[in-house]
This record gives sequence, C-alpha cells and structure tokens, in this order.
Amino acid sequence: MLVATFGALLRFDRLGTPKAIVFDETYYAKDALSLITYGVERTFLGTSENPIADQRLMAGRRDLWATCAPDNLDPCASYVAHPPLGKWLIGVGEWLWGADPFGWRFAAAVLGSLSILLVARVARRMTRSTLLGCLAGLLLALDGLHFVLSRAALLDVFLMFWVLAGFGCLVVDRDRARERLARWYEGSSLSGAGPWLGVRPWRIGAGVCLGAAVATKWSGVFFLVAFAVMSLVWDAGARRAVGLRRPFAGALRRDVPTALAGLGLVPVVVYVASWAGWFATPYGYGRNWAQATSSGWSYWVFSSVRSWIDYQIQVLGYHTGLDQSHPYQSWPWQWPLLLRPVAFHYVGGAETCGAPSCAQAVLGVGTPVIWYGALIALIGLIAWYVATRDWRAGAVLLAYAVGWLPWFYYAIADKRTMFLFYMAPMLPFMAIALALGAGLLIGRASPQSSRRVLGAAVVGSFTLLALINFWWLYPVITAEDIPYDDWHRRMFFPSWI
Repeated sequence: MLVATFGALLRFDRLGTPKAIVFDETYYAKDALSLITYGVERTFLGTSENPIADQRLMAGRRDLWATCAPDNLDPCASYVAHPPLGKWLIGVGEWLWGADPFGWRFAAAVLGSLSILLVARVARRMTRSTLLGCLAGLLLALDGLHFVLSRAALLDVFLMFWVLAGFGCLVVDRDRARERLARWYEGSSLSGAGPWLGVRPWRIGAGVCLGAAVATKWSGVFFLVAFAVMSLVWDAGARRAVGLRRPFAGALRRDVPTALAGLGLVPVVVYVASWAGWFATPYGYGRNWAQATSSGWSYWVFSSVRSWIDYQIQVLGYHTGLDQSHPYQSWPWQWPLLLRPVAFHYVGGAETCGAPSCAQAVLGVGTPVIWYGALIALIGLIAWYVATRDWRAGAVLLAYAVGWLPWFYYAIADKRTMFLFYMAPMLPFMAIALALGAGLLIGRASPQSSRRVLGAAVVGSFTLLALINFWWLYPVITAEDIPYDDWHRRMFFPSWI
C-alpha cells in the first residue's frame, strides 16, 4: 500500500499540467465526452489544420460536434478505430471532474496507480516475498513511460491494466486449482483423468479482465489467447505433479470446457457489452437504426448484429492498412532500447523560466536504467527457464513475447505505423522480471550470508540508480518549465529530440 500510494502521489501531482490537449488526447478526450453525452462517438468540428473542437474544449465549451438533420444522421457518426471501453473510462473522469485536462486524465491516473498495487501483489504471490513484490511495484512506479501514460488520456494504460489484472487472476486460479488437487489427492485414489476442479471464479474473473482488454484495444486478443493456453498448460502440469497417469487428457476432458466458458464466452460477452451505446442509439457509425426499428424487433436484432459485424470488419481493414508515416513512429526492434520515444507535448519559449531559452516537455519514454536492466533480466529468465522450466520465468517470458513479437509481423508485412508506447502492456512484466532476477541474485536464506549481502547490495544499488534516473527525467516528463539546456542534457540519445 505504501508503494502504491507513493506511485499515486507522483501521478496525481500536477495531473492537469500541461493545460493543453497532448498528442492523441485530441481524439480520446473528445470521444469520451461524446460517449457520456450521446452514448457513441460523434464527428467533432474542424480538422487537424483548424481544430475548432479542440479550441472550444479548452475554452470549456461543449458544442464540439457536427449537427445533422433527424432523417440523415450519417454525417454525425464518427468512424472510430478502437473499441469504446477505454474511452468510457476516460469519460467517467470527465463526468466526475469536468471536461478539462484533470478530468480526462483522472481515470488513467487511477488505473495507473492501481496497476502498481496489482503488480506488487502479483509479484509477491509468484515469489512469496513481500520484499520482491514491493520491489516490482516500486520499479513500475518509477518507470517514465508508465508514468506518462498514467497522466494522459490515451488507451494504452487501460489496456495494460486489464492485461495485468487478467494475468493476476490466472496466477491466483493456478494456486486455487493446485490446492483443490492436493485436497483430492489426500482423500482419493489416483485415476487416469483426475477430478473436475469446479467453476473456478478466478478464471472467470480473468475472462472478464481480458475481455475488457480486448474491448479497449484489439491487441488485447493476443494476451487472451496466450494466457488461455498458458492456464491449460498449468492445469496439465498440476495433474502431472500429483501423479495422474494421463494429465493432458485429464486437462482436456475436465478443464477445457470450463476454460472455454471462462476464457472464451465471457470475454465475448464483455466485448459486445462494451458496445451497448452503439446498439442503443441511432448515432453510431454504420448504424441502420431507422431501417431496423421500422421492421420489427426480430429484424432489429439480426440487422443490428449484421451491421455491427460489418463495422468490425471495416475496423480490421483500417488497422492492417495503417501505414501513414509519423515523425515519432518507431519499429518493434527499437523499443527495448528506447531509441525513439514520443514527444507528447513540447513548447519552447524565451525567458519564461529565467533563461534566454526555455522548454516545457512531456516525453513518452521509459526510465533507461529500468528498461536496460529489464532487458538483462529477461535474457536471464530465458536461461533460467531452459535450465529449470520454472513456471514463473515461463509466464513472464510468454507475456512479454505476446506483447512484443506480433508487432514484428505488422512492421515487416504491413509497414504499419507504430509507437514506443505500444510497449505499455509489457511494462508490468518487465518489473516482475526484474523482481525475479533480484530474487535470484539475493538467493535463499542460508547460514552462508555473504552471497545474500552481496546480492542485496547489487539490488539496492540498482533500485537507487532507477530512482535517480527517474528524478533526472522528471522535469521532461511532467512539463516543467526549464531552461532549454537542461532539457537538452536529458535527451539520452540524439533520436530523443
């Protein structure tokens, strides 16, 4: 709780600064406001060259959207590229606090702070160490990219949160399933398939969370599929551990049906439910409301579903064809090395900070000490998994690979436009990888304590370096008004500029 509170204080301090619409907030802040006003995203006024809606929003006005005749709503319908759940969450902050920078960043700060608590709890459960759990949470709190995304109305922090929550639910489900198998083993004779392990509410919870991830961004489906397979492999491993003769057949027979419900049907229900506003109103893109409502309820149902599916197919085509160049785009093989971050906000000026030239910036970049340390830790986890088949190393490596490797296909095959902050779902697993690596360095308690003292000194020094590195970056990730020379000194690579 102390670590999570520390991270929350960092994220909520000056949350409304900069008092501007930064980067893709120009889409999501207005779409969120439209959702809580009309139930769907509507077309807002202006263009990128003449952002009328942005100007009105910053002035506190609500007349941001195009107006349409009652018999022709198509010009008002906005074609959106992402599902609505993340924008609904942003809209909740606007509903609570108002449509201003603090309001539209509020939900991101809340879930970003909660993710620090979650990663600490997940790492603690995986390692059975409060120290290592708190270390994982602290490192996530000190990561620059996580910090920036927790203070901006973009979708990626919500995707990260739901992926982490789904993973955490499955880790708890793994423990619960093994406890049930252990109790069954003590009172029953061994058989080929073993017992049915019940409804498994934690697996259903994972389905809800991973469905919410997909309902935030479609890339959540990679984690949904991978984590479902991982959970079934854990089931088979548990059955083999108690000595069942056919563990994989038992998992297929006893566990797959409930897994299909919890990690198949539940996510679909959550995803469709996130589109409730589109189904309930006539303003959505591709919505044939007038035609459907005039033809009876059965036609309304089938016609609405068909229109909705057509819309999903159009969005899929949009994502696979998104290849427009952008000055801050980067490729997946550049991401772990932080070679091209995203400037969310930059304003230069003269003598506003007491110097001849000043800068105010929000640079979407990770803390280099943490990222380069995580890269070493992940390589170490590969060796650890090959040598021991430890499930914790395998789970973290799988989560990282699923969040990273698919983008190589889109980069090579489609030349798709992509950015460093697509790494957001992997950030918690980088922190857990560092905690696992710290546990290996410190070692188990033993009479020979010199190894533990040395390991603790290395881990403590690394943590202190991460804190200093974050403090050094802080002015350029929080839009502090500083001399230009101070800003320039914090650019780790020329490509950061």
